[in-house]
Amino acid sequence: MGAASERERQAGGTPRAALADLLAGNRRFVSGQPVHGHDVTAAAAASGDQQPYAVVLGCIDSRVPLEAIFDQTFGAICVIRTGGHVLDRAVCGSIEYVVGQLGVPLVMVLGHERCGAVGATVDALRAGVRPGGSLAHLVDEIAPAVLAVGLTDPAVLALAIRQHVRRTVDALRVDDLLAGPVAAGRVAVVGGLYDLATGEVALIDPV
Repeated sequence: MGAASERERQAGGTPRAALADLLAGNRRFVSGQPVHGHDVTAAAAASGDQQPYAVVLGCIDSRVPLEAIFDQTFGAICVIRTGGHVLDRAVCGSIEYVVGQLGVPLVMVLGHERCGAVGATVDALRAGVRPGGSLAHLVDEIAPAVLAVGLTDPAVLALAIRQHVRRTVDALRVDDLLAGPVAAGRVAVVGGLYDLATGEVALIDPV
């Protein structure tokens, strides 16, 4: 196994190194030069104890396959996907497990341009109609970001997508089991935005 592959699967590294590896994979993806193929030999190589170096929380959007856009092989990252990367107890518990039990130093929250969940929230708030079922939970969780931007802003969708990423990052940084490692510098929680047209991931705020 090469040095790069070994580093990607080494749990307990620094947040900065983990983020650098993740973004380097995205640059390979954007440039059309990925190095990781998803085949059975890669699966077999990762069949022992898992040693991921990052957990990525993203949206369910079918245009944003997280392992692919970061050019990651089997065993390198843990992936969680919900509509609009909305948090609930299962999501938070999963991230707490990965950080606490597997020693992962990096949590990335990844939003994307033209997010349907945020768009649906904008539409619901403008219409004054709360959707039924569990879809209401998604709208309720995204609504504060939309309202912070303002429904009358012409760029409300684009701005609310970024604001919602920031709110999700902030919520994870103060999570009961993550706040300590974050404060100690052992874990970083960062936000990114995926460009559907170019494939590029840009950090929402400087790290």
